[in-house]
Amino acid sequence: MNGTLAPHLAAQAGNAAWQVEPWPRERVDPADAAASARFLEALRPDAIAHLAMGPETWAAQLAGHARMAQIPFLFTSSAMVFDHEPDGPHRLEDPTRAQDDYGRYKIRCEAAIREAHPGAILARIGWQIDADARGNNMLAALDGWQASQGKVEASRLWIPACSFMADTASALWRLLQQRAEGLHHLDGNADEAWRFDQVVRALALRFGRSWQIEATDGYRHDQRLIGHPGMLPPLSARLPLGIRGEAGGSA
Repeated sequence: MNGTLAPHLAAQAGNAAWQVEPWPRERVDPADAAASARFLEALRPDAIAHLAMGPETWAAQLAGHARMAQIPFLFTSSAMVFDHEPDGPHRLEDPTRAQDDYGRYKIRCEAAIREAHPGAILARIGWQIDADARGNNMLAALDGWQASQGKVEASRLWIPACSFMADTASALWRLLQQRAEGLHHLDGNADEAWRFDQVVRALALRFGRSWQIEATDGYRHDQRLIGHPGMLPPLSARLPLGIRGEAGGSA
């Protein structure tokens, strides 16, 4: 609940009259398996949504508890489990070959959860966008690049997996309600394939940013997550569609 996406999911649950209990890290260390077990036994949750960073052993423990209690368990993974080689779009059955630490961490969590609970809900998501530009949020990152570098460099060769945070939270809530076991890809850019420079220009227009945008031929990757059409609104439902032509046409 100290992150950026979890409060949005909590709001969805609250609107459906669920009581949301944050994990009290100040009292219960996720790395302490015994303390975590006591907390779960006392709380007796009706569902577990794991959107936090923490040891993969913790993820496995949460999933194992959900399996024993026969309650739904949701984990948010990432498009970062895939590398740009081989390129995407990435499908559910594609091998995960991340080269960076974060992507490899998410791969380990996925594996630990599957072993502990084959019926877990695993949702891979892309870079999240929200008007509240803070935390792990594309808008916050772009503001930071402008502040630190005096410009925003945006590759024309990158098709990012991304979606608006409220839309992602709604999709996650539906997965929990439906007990939709297995692996899911949630990407608002899966069908339309906006390039990163197009996304940046559209965000600047929608949110009134005066970034100095420089389109480059830098990072090359079709990062899209393919597999669950219709789970998220397309980017064109949230961004000014005309900007795609201004940015050089669609991908």
